[in-house]
Order: sequence, then C-alpha cells, then structure tokens
Amino acid sequence: MKDMKEQNILVLGASGYIASQLIPRLLKYGYKVRCLVRDPSKITGESWFNSIEVFQGDILDKASLKNAFQNINIAYYLVHSMGIAKGDFAKLDRQAARNAGKAAMDAGVSRIIYLGGLGKRNLPQSVHLKSRHEVGDILRESGVPITEFRAAVIIGARSLSFEMIHHLTNRLPIMICPRWVITKTQPIGVDDVISYLAAAPGTPESVGRIIDIGGPEILTYRDMMLTVAKVLGLKRWLIKVPVLTPRLSSYWVGLVTPIPIKPARALIEGLRHETVCENDDARKLFDIKPMPFVTAVQKALSAVLPGDNFIEGHQAESVINQIESSHILIDRQQLTVKSPAKAVFDIITSIGGEKGWYYANWLWKIRGFIDEISGGVGLRRGRRDSLTLAVGDSLDFWRVEELEPGKRLLLRAEMKVPGKAWLEFEVKIIDEQKSLLTQTARFYPRGLLGLCYWYGVYPIHKLVFKGLAAAIANKAEAGPAN
Repeated sequence: MKDMKEQNILVLGASGYIASQLIPRLLKYGYKVRCLVRDPSKITGESWFNSIEVFQGDILDKASLKNAFQNINIAYYLVHSMGIAKGDFAKLDRQAARNAGKAAMDAGVSRIIYLGGLGKRNLPQSVHLKSRHEVGDILRESGVPITEFRAAVIIGARSLSFEMIHHLTNRLPIMICPRWVITKTQPIGVDDVISYLAAAPGTPESVGRIIDIGGPEILTYRDMMLTVAKVLGLKRWLIKVPVLTPRLSSYWVGLVTPIPIKPARALIEGLRHETVCENDDARKLFDIKPMPFVTAVQKALSAVLPGDNFIEGHQAESVINQIESSHILIDRQQLTVKSPAKAVFDIITSIGGEKGWYYANWLWKIRGFIDEISGGVGLRRGRRDSLTLAVGDSLDFWRVEELEPGKRLLLRAEMKVPGKAWLEFEVKIIDEQKSLLTQTARFYPRGLLGLCYWYGVYPIHKLVFKGLAAAIANKAEAGPAN
C-alpha cells in the first residue's frame, strides 16, 4: 500500500466550518491538500491558505470538477446546500453528490470520506436529515469506496446548530420552547469530529463503513441549553409548550437570533427526531475518546468566558477568529492617514498611562473611576513602559492580547462589563507617506444586560471611538514633536 502521507487529498466544501478545522490537521499530518471552492477569496484569510493547492469550481457544474479530481487519492465530501438562500437544498444536495461521485469515479479516486447526520432511517425524518442520508447513498452508488461518518449536533464556535443554541441561551432569560427541547441527541465536540475525519485515511478498516460518532452523553436540547447557560454564568428558565410548530419556531429563531429562517427551519425540523449513535464502530476502529459535553462547550465558548479561559491548543488562532461574528457588536473607524505606517503604529503603542487616551481623556478617567468603585482595576495600573508594549502587558484597564509589531494591536478589556470587549488597531501601508488606520471596538454581550449596556452607552462610545481614531491620525500627521 502506498504511504498514506504521500497521498493527495481533495477537500470539497473548503470554505465551510468543518473544512476550516480539518485542513490544518491534515497538513500537520503531512498530507498534500487540494481544495475546490467557488470563490477562493473566502479562504484567502485562512492561515493555511498558502500551504494548499486551490482549484476554483462549482460542485453543481460538472465541467468544473474534472481538473480538481485529477491525481487525487482521497476526497473529503463536506458540502451542504442548506445555507443557500434560494432553491430546494435537498435537490441541490443530490445533484452535487452525483456530480462529485461521478468525477471521483472517472478520476480513479480510491476513497470518499463523507460527514453526514445521525437519525434512524426506518422512522420519519426531516428533509434535512433525509438529505444527509441520501447524499451518503448517492456517493456509495458512484462505485467509489466510502467512509461515512454520522454526527448529530457538533459543538464548535461556528457550528450552525450549536450557534442556534448559543444565541437562544444567551439572549433569552425565559424561553417558550416547543416539544423538541426534550428530544434526545448525542452531541460531539468539533475537535473530536476532526480527529475522526483526519484519522480515517490511515484506518483502512473504515472503508465501506457507516460510522456513528458522538460524545459520551445522550442529552436533550433542554439539557444542552441549560449547560450552555451555566458555562456562560447565566440563569435560564425553559417553559415547554405544545403549540409551536417548526415553522413558527423558525420565525421565532429568526426574530431573536441572526440565523436566517430557512436553515433555522431545516434545523428545527431535524430537532424533532432522535439523533443518537446506533453502532459502536467508532470506538472499535479509532483510538479516540470524545470529550464530555461541558468540556466541548467550554472550548467552543473559551474566547468569551470571563477572565483568561483559553483552552490549551486554541491560542494559535487569533482570539477574534474563535468567536462567531454574529455574536459580536462592532464599532469600526477607518481613516487614511498622511503619515508612514510606522509613525501611526508608534502613536498607537504609546497610548494610555501618563499620555492618556488622546481624546476626551476626562471621559476615560470617569470610566476608570466608575470601574474602580465597582471593584474593577480602573486606570490605576497605567503601563509597564511608556513607549513599548508586549503581549500580556496591562494598559490601564486593558490587557495586550495580541501584537504584530508595526501592524496590529489587540487589547482586551479588564474593566467590569456585562460581556467581553476588545479594542483593535490595524495599520496598513498605502505608500511611503500614507497609511490606512482601522480601529475596531468589539463587544460580546453576555445576556440581555450585555445588550442593554452596549446600546445604552453606544452614543458615548461612538463619540469617543471616532474622536480617538481622529486624534491618532492627527498626532501621526503632526510628527514626532507632537
């Protein structure tokens, strides 16, 4: 058998959440990775982008697939049409699976590894779950050997099913819930899903198998929401009622969360059906021990928990990228500065302490005083050095979380706020005497109090942040003497 590490791997659905976590693991294991994406710009910001081969194509367009499959040994099928705004996603899923299966067969691909969904096939199913099973069947019909993993709710920071739970739990102190809150499921952490997927190429015994993967606990959705609330430090009450249909529930989810109604409805319809493991093949074939549900939740929410709750192994990725963007409230100021980028960044890294905050410093002092009498750190800490900063330094009531010299500074608030806040400065070179300054304030609101806090003080924040960005630009343009 050919050394598995010498094999070429194609990832379909590379712009999706699971693929974004899988690709760096495959690269770490030494595989050569190729991706097929409709729009390569969607993955150019990934840390692994320059380490892979990228083919542009559409899985619904047969002609665009041929080159991508050439010289490929194993293809990962991580495509799902549920998020498409228009069209019948189940029909699109069938077409995509047929196209991929045919292209893989024609190119002589030795195996397809597919991530599908749990659910009893002999019972009525939602369109979403039925589609997940149909895709596996269609891929098998292609004649290419298949390894099909089946999972229920995947617990991860950008998993759509987990994000729905996260949003509902965070935003609603009291939830009127339909009967699906007592449906049983077997959630699994995203890290464990990636471990199974990445181990499959080196596990020949998994070929031709349907392998159910899940965490160690069988839970209800009520159990999951209450656990998420506990991890976030929130008290929640769930009231079950019999009258909320999936359609009404999806409208409710669409109203109180950023999740679009179409995928919300598809997910909710699936929540009515039990999704638990029906076989024990994962334990027999792989040396993987899935983490408990609460641990998976803590990892998924690590970037927004109080204090320094970062889980080992997650620091390599920017803290901001560990948070699903729909949870974050933002104020962004962007200015073109007639000054070299280095001069602008030097002004930024000199902020705070004895020099103050450049604009409306009296408001910063009032905020520091309020924080101090509330039991916070206030402004009394100042800064270690008046000119230089390092990761971990305190800066008044901020902490230096990330620093790219000359380019980017990320500060995390350590003041008393009902949530978690960051202030980010980025400087990009336009030419030798001109640069682009981007200042971004981000806030993760914890519960309704957090939302009320953000919108209650937003007019003041808007004034201060706009003035701060302008003051940095003015100081840089005025030169070193100022």
